[in-house]
Amino acid sequence: MRKTLNSSACALRMRSLCSVILLALAAALQGCESTPEKSGTAGDQPAKPQLETGRVALQKMIVPARVWVADAQPVRMISNPAPADAEHSGSAGFWKATFASVARGKAQTFSWSGLVGPNAPPRGVDHGSEDTFNPSNLSTQPFDLAFLKIDSDQAFAVAQKHGGKELLEKNPSQPLMYILDWDAQNNELRWHVIYGSAPNKSQLTIIVDASTGNFVHKE
Repeated sequence: MRKTLNSSACALRMRSLCSVILLALAAALQGCESTPEKSGTAGDQPAKPQLETGRVALQKMIVPARVWVADAQPVRMISNPAPADAEHSGSAGFWKATFASVARGKAQTFSWSGLVGPNAPPRGVDHGSEDTFNPSNLSTQPFDLAFLKIDSDQAFAVAQKHGGKELLEKNPSQPLMYILDWDAQNNELRWHVIYGSAPNKSQLTIIVDASTGNFVHKE
């Protein structure tokens, strides 16, 4: 009788010991699964800013603008002046355009961003709030995309031949920005290639015809 009791007690102790071992193994496995991956892998590398020319960025914005209102046409587009475009290729990491609906008398801004970083705007296309629009204002006339035959990189190449090259040789990190708008007086679409951080802080501004690529004048 005693031998039977001793055998039962021994079996219970073995089962308890096995349960403890299994629980320990489960905890160890769970700990391995929850361990974060080591840094320095390809997936952890910070994304590089995406740069686009003005025409490409505008084409990305025109689709959501036409969803906003079917007759939306661009009025003005401007790039960021950040020296992220240090390669000076005629591209930029951020573009913002105003679109207008003549029929509704409304305007709305859209933007495209390829920037990265903690303070960068969300990547892709975004939009602002709706505002009123006055079709009779000659300084804010919408234009048809068919007039945009010359992209910002081509406008930059023209500007380089009219004083821009010398400026960049003196200061390779010179910020550039680009503005696209309609000149109602001369009935032409034009690029402003601005060598500076703002239109009123430029060292040189070159106006280029966005339909022909011809140099217009300096400002």
